Amino acid sequence: MQGKLFGTTTVILLSFGWLSSQVAGDDWPQWRGPQRDGIWRETGVVEKFERPELEIKWRREISSGYGHPTVADGRVFVTDRVVDGIKQLERIHCFEAMRGYRLWLRSYETVYEVASHDAGPRNAVTVHDGRAYSLGTMGHMFCLDAASGDVVWKRDLYTEYKIRMPKWGLCASPLIHGDLVSVQIGGSDGACIVAFDRVTGAEKWRALDDPASYSSPILIEQAGRMVLVCWTGDQVAGLDPDTGKLFWGFPTKPTKFVRHCPSPVWNNGRLFMSSFFDGALMLKLDPGRLAVEKVWSRIGKSEKPNEQDGLHSNVAEAFFLGDEVYGVDSYGEVRCLAADTGERLWERVGDVIPQFRWSTLRFVQNGDKFWLFTDSGELIICRLSRDGYEEISRAKLIEPTKGQQPSSRTGVCWSHPAFAYQHVFARSDKEIVCASLKAE
Repeated sequence: MQGKLFGTTTVILLSFGWLSSQVAGDDWPQWRGPQRDGIWRETGVVEKFERPELEIKWRREISSGYGHPTVADGRVFVTDRVVDGIKQLERIHCFEAMRGYRLWLRSYETVYEVASHDAGPRNAVTVHDGRAYSLGTMGHMFCLDAASGDVVWKRDLYTEYKIRMPKWGLCASPLIHGDLVSVQIGGSDGACIVAFDRVTGAEKWRALDDPASYSSPILIEQAGRMVLVCWTGDQVAGLDPDTGKLFWGFPTKPTKFVRHCPSPVWNNGRLFMSSFFDGALMLKLDPGRLAVEKVWSRIGKSEKPNEQDGLHSNVAEAFFLGDEVYGVDSYGEVRCLAADTGERLWERVGDVIPQFRWSTLRFVQNGDKFWLFTDSGELIICRLSRDGYEEISRAKLIEPTKGQQPSSRTGVCWSHPAFAYQHVFARSDKEIVCASLKAE
């Protein structure tokens, strides 16, 4: 039966009561960091790399998956998928952050009978208030005790909500707001977005009849209110995070099929979205009332080189800073757009990353610099401005693997890295690694 929860097992191999006291620095407890904005706010990190390859502090074997590591209270969380004989298992791992000791492992059986691409879970584990929230590809949602891996509550959302499963499964990472945890699942009967009590798992509200996209929701502030911004398969919607009430919506029906993957990014009262086939869209948030209006949209003749306009992003979020938007296009072109018009200010082709279909970069800001994680497994330290791209140095972090992209390339690393405790944590389809970025 599709989506049926067959059972779970937990193996606790090692436990430390002193974890949080042994690490210093900021956590990276959810999708794109503490504030879900791709900003790494720690100081005391290296200005440039001294060698062409980073020294790995620890590495541990894992299996395939797209979900990026998250780090909280001295623990690292990451998901994967294995086929064990006739069983297909999704797993949630927990490692000690500074030494890589396995603390616990939870696995559960799930069959990918609907979702395409079997490389593994797409979502990042969200960690909050001593609990870890995980949403699997086929809708198995767990709230676990972050220290032990014990189940606090679990739900089989595919069965319960009759999910209209998107082509590549459920990808949007859970979001915490107050006493609620919200997920985008594309359920039937007005349950595209559902919020649960984060302690008990009881449903608190549901919203929208839209099909699901692959984009993780974010929280913003508008007109003195908190707004849950969700990019679904049909629209960009602003919801009341406490009740699910629709504040505003802007239609974004796809020209081909739903391929909305990156989260919306916002800055200075504006909201930016980019999609592989459907180009770029900039909205203005009304500062005095809960409403939006279009500033501009740009879509090329196709997503192919020399036929794009604006930004046709595959899976990676753009970075919206001041009056510029920085991002990576559908074939790896690194671009800077004017935020007010979408006009292309500059472009780098083939020298930042190789030019391939679906080539991608992960953008993280730290102070006046950017850290770019390439899909070849490299870290780049650079500066980005209206005037251009200035590379400071780059170093190899992890070897790419074949599982995440079924193509002719030798391998990719599509999962976003985590930056915490002046370290970087990255995963492939074979391992998770940790390297120090602390300045001497």
